[in-house]
Parts: sequence; structure tokens; C-alpha cells
Amino acid sequence: MADTDGMTTSNPTPGTYRAIMYSATGPSSVLTLRERALPEPDEGQVRVRIAVAGVNPTDWKARAGGTYPGALEGWHVPGQDAAGTVDAVGPGVEGLEPGQRVWLWDVAYGSTEGTAQEYVVVPADKAQLLPDGESFETGASLGIPALTAHRALTAREGGPARLAPGALSGTTVLVTGGAGAVGHAAIQLARWAGATVVATVSSGEKAALARAAGADVVVNYREQDVAAEVRRVARGGAELIVDVNVAANIGSDLAAVATGGTVSSYAGTGDETLTLPVRAAMGKNVRLQFILTYTVTEAQKHDAVAAVGAALADGALRVGEDHGLPLTRFRLEETAAAHDAVEGGLVGKALIDV
Repeated sequence: MADTDGMTTSNPTPGTYRAIMYSATGPSSVLTLRERALPEPDEGQVRVRIAVAGVNPTDWKARAGGTYPGALEGWHVPGQDAAGTVDAVGPGVEGLEPGQRVWLWDVAYGSTEGTAQEYVVVPADKAQLLPDGESFETGASLGIPALTAHRALTAREGGPARLAPGALSGTTVLVTGGAGAVGHAAIQLARWAGATVVATVSSGEKAALARAAGADVVVNYREQDVAAEVRRVARGGAELIVDVNVAANIGSDLAAVATGGTVSSYAGTGDETLTLPVRAAMGKNVRLQFILTYTVTEAQKHDAVAAVGAALADGALRVGEDHGLPLTRFRLEETAAAHDAVEGGLVGKALIDV
């Protein structure tokens, strides 16, 4: 895919489009706005005109060198998630046609092409239909958070491989970090599947967000005993814990988890070490499941994409402050600021209006 030289203006020349790109890892200042030649989709591909792109921690971590240490080969476009409109369809594609609204997942994984650009060509299965009336903002907020949450909620031995209404009926789920993007998706998906949800937060502001997302019980872990509060809801403990910081939470997790339960750990800083109380974990036959959405099995990813699509169609996945996930908007040329905001711990979701 050809690029023009240097920075672009706000008005690309005909036949080109704007993209945020970087050719070396480092701080957000390595991101530049460039013009590129408009690509054509090949066999099994679609071209999407992106309307809104999501920003995740994985985006700034990859740009900073966590995924591509040292020099890169050529230019990369960051971004895994987005929503937009199918613009062109390659040979052999069925079920998608120009004009259809779609949400995108895992776009930059294993590729130099991400979502921080006006157009992107992707394999057709990475473009999922966005229901009529559903916003591009919602579509751009799915991807990494919702697919991660789905895997975390299906990691329990004997539990469902794919969530659906009633799949978690009778189950108590503890979601730590209930005001985060993955925590928000986990609350909504668990409630859609019929679970009782307890969420932990660190402030009153975040408590309001977790309640808006649909948590049945919200616990301020700085002021309350998490395990005790969980056991007020379920005397035997939570069958499933979706944990944002297992290195810090393992003690309270083991106190809160039910015998035979699962702790799903999906996040880490990259340099922490987990000290596990082995005897306590053994005594409860606890399963500790580490999760990275990129490297789940093909079947697990297929189930996650299908379930997220079904929950979306049912109106179970909602974003915005009224639904527990505040949105902070940036223009395409402000992508570096969006990366910095997410790295700095932005509450809610950073979105790029493309």
C-alpha cells in the first residue's frame, strides 16, 4: 500500500486518505498524520470507511515498544477497534455489501494496518454487522473490551463456551475494576447472560458508573471487605471472578471465590509478579485463568464475536456515561493525545472521530 511523503493536510488530495502512522516505537510523538493511496480489497476482504475508532491500552503499549521492540519494518497504523461503513467488497465475499454499517475487531493484530485512519481493508470476518439504530460509538467500543470480557466469563470449567440469555443463571460473578472498559463489558455481558454481578470500584464516581452499567452490588474496595460483601450476596462465594489486577487482588479473590470457582485475569502492567497462596487455592480447587484475547483459540474467538453480536442485537451493550462508560472524543489528528489519555488512566473510553 503506497504512502505519499511527509505529513498531510486536513484536505487530502483525490485518491488518497489520511492515516495516523509510526515507523519507530516510542512516545506518542512518533505518531504522524500522513496521506496514503486508497487501497482496493482483495479476495475475501472488504474496505471500510471508518467513522469512529476506539483506543485501548494495547494501542499505546504496542506503540511504546511493548509489541515491536526496537525499529519497525515500515510504517504501522495503530488501533484494533472501530466502526464504520463498508465501502468496497473484494471477490468471494458473501453477506457484506457497500453501505452496510459494521464494527471491527483485532484489526492491527498481526498486521501493519490499524483503525486510526479513514479507510482500512480487513478480512471480511473482522467486519461484523452493526444493528440498525446502534451507534458507531458503541461499535467502536466493543472489540478488545467485549471480546476479552466474554472469554473471562466463559473460562470456568463446566461453564458455557458461548454466552446467551440464561447461560449464567444462578451464577454470581465478581468484576474487579467495574468502571473500566473491560469491567463495564463484563458487567453488561454477565447480566445479559443472567448472572448476579458484584463489582468493585475505588470511588463514589466509579461506583455510579458500575451501577449504571448494571451491577447488582457495588463495593468500594478501599472502604469495604470485598469477600464479605460477596458472601452477603452468595454465601458460597462467587463462582467466577473477572479480575483487572490479580497480583494485587489475589488474597481477596481467594477469600471471595467459591469452591471450584475460577479467577480470570486479563490485565497486567508487564513487570508485576503474582505471589499465590498455594494452600488457599488448593483448598478451594480454584482455577486461575490468564487471558489475552489475541491468542485465544479460533473457536473461543468465534464464540466471543458471535455472543457479542447477539448481545448487541438485544440492546445489552450500551456506552456513554448514562450506561456506565463515559466517552472522551478526539479528532484523528489528536490520536497522540488519545494515547496519552488512555496511558494516563482515563476513566471511560477514548474514541477518535475519523
